[in-house]
Amino acid sequence: MTPLSNSKIPIAVINPDAPPESLEAKLPPVDNGTECYSKDAYFSSDAMTSEWDRMWTDSWLIAGVASDLGKVGDFFLFEIREESIIVTRTDEGIKAFYNVCQHRGSKLVWDERGNKRVFVCPFHSWSFHNSGKLRSITDEETFHPDVVAHRPGLTPVICEEHAGIVFIHMGDDPAPLVESIGLPEGYLEAYRIDQMKVVRHVRSEWGSNWKVGVEAFYESYHLHSVHPETKGVMADLHVQYDLYPSGASRMIVPFGTPSPRLHDQDTVTEGLQMMLQDAGVDPANFKGTAKDVRRAIQEGKRERSDRLGLEYERFEDGQLSDSWATGIFPNVQIGCHPEALFFMRFLPHETDPERFYYDTMTMLLPVDDPDYSPPGWMGLPEGIDPNKCERPNIEHYSIGEDAGLGLVLSQDSTLLPVVQKGMRSRGFKGQLWGEQEQRLRHFHVELERRMSDD
Repeated sequence: MTPLSNSKIPIAVINPDAPPESLEAKLPPVDNGTECYSKDAYFSSDAMTSEWDRMWTDSWLIAGVASDLGKVGDFFLFEIREESIIVTRTDEGIKAFYNVCQHRGSKLVWDERGNKRVFVCPFHSWSFHNSGKLRSITDEETFHPDVVAHRPGLTPVICEEHAGIVFIHMGDDPAPLVESIGLPEGYLEAYRIDQMKVVRHVRSEWGSNWKVGVEAFYESYHLHSVHPETKGVMADLHVQYDLYPSGASRMIVPFGTPSPRLHDQDTVTEGLQMMLQDAGVDPANFKGTAKDVRRAIQEGKRERSDRLGLEYERFEDGQLSDSWATGIFPNVQIGCHPEALFFMRFLPHETDPERFYYDTMTMLLPVDDPDYSPPGWMGLPEGIDPNKCERPNIEHYSIGEDAGLGLVLSQDSTLLPVVQKGMRSRGFKGQLWGEQEQRLRHFHVELERRMSDD
């Protein structure tokens, strides 16, 4: 890890020897200016409506993952503000439809997920094939033929799958999906998300605007202050930031190494020992210092891959130890690791601009080895076996309820309402972002472009 310098601005490079074609290579800097954006959009109902009309309904959104649609008839609901969308696997592939009966507008499906080849309206029993085609109209002979002559099927939503992720678009003529994602070819595909299983899914309500949520997870600048316990296992000042087209971005956070903010750079702390254990390295026999742990984690995972046929040769060394926290515009951050992913979506509240839903899926790649267990830092309940567990239901939590997401996320959920309230002060004029927050500026440049694009 080498810090470079442009004037007085430090730039971290995780692997200075990475060839330009490597996914680990540091990208050239992007000049997003120094503008201080207005704070009004964090509170205003009018701004909330404009975002819905101009951005949410005209962007590719991550609805879910393809592994939740393993069989024909499998479906899940994607809920965002007033819209409910059925995403289902049909005989022709994955399709999406607005979750609304064409007769009187009733919500058609209420279950969050399941398997149905036919959707039956609970109001008057009209039924639809999961392909969207009308199946039957109750007492059709009582309708004038001209009223139903068009055979009213479900209204489709544009839907595509990429790298095991299901995207939807509520507009009429979207830009190509891969172009809109903005990440290079092979970036997401390497993680084999289509083979991963969701082992926990939590949707909790947080007390701030959705953008405050995105911003908190798009930088590591706050770690030393809000999450001091991470200083022993993460190099929060040696983070590589990369900005991609269409608002996409990432930060590579080195795991298994102490923060340079710590005086003690040698002691193999309990947290580092846990990371060694997760990588298959016995901490009791480890002879190095804290500076050697990150490399030992990489070697341990390479050995495990060779033994179990995990094919980790598709990954750079840094991908085996570090968190590649990857943002996809407008509202997603994926914590990418070879064995697991944290899928985080920041979803706007239905009516309140000062609330949002933090929707997180924890996904694991099944490994057929009795000695392998999910990494401890994932904070999963004990005893979860990704080879055997069923897809869990979504856990729902209101503001103030403990969602059981662990200390770090509990700290974030407590702090964000404080930030939201402080931003309302007449003494606060707008956010001042440093280079450790360059992903925030990149996000807002893209948001402003979407909001102003005619």
